[in-house]
Amino acid sequence: MALLSRKGLLAIAAVIDVALHGRGRPVSAKALALRHRLPARHLEPVLQALVREGILKGIRGPRGGYELARERRRITADDILRAAGTIEENNDPALSSSPLFNEVVKPAVSQAERAFSTALSRINVEDLARRAEPFKDAAT
Repeated sequence: MALLSRKGLLAIAAVIDVALHGRGRPVSAKALALRHRLPARHLEPVLQALVREGILKGIRGPRGGYELARERRRITADDILRAAGTIEENNDPALSSSPLFNEVVKPAVSQAERAFSTALSRINVEDLARRAEPFKDAAT
């Protein structure tokens, strides 16, 4: 059972990639897509959500791309996943509005989500980038 969405995991990977490769210069969406072996169209909504939520900064122009909007240690996995959660999914089914769902399922899962969110807020990009450093050149 996957607890994190594919887009959420991709968002975390993209932010770590920018932290590793963006030292002093923006990282292009094309370079990100190539390193993660994805079509750019899959990555763009994720990058735009990260910009909207203040995690990445978009730089326009021929030498443009993305850079971190704040210090690596001040960006948590929880921040990134919250940003990824703002991406619209067109094929999401409507959730139930039954009493069972509203009074039992939703409160129980919400409590678990809060605990998970607390755990994710202890993981920051600085720590993840440090762990990813040995794989920096292997990602290409």
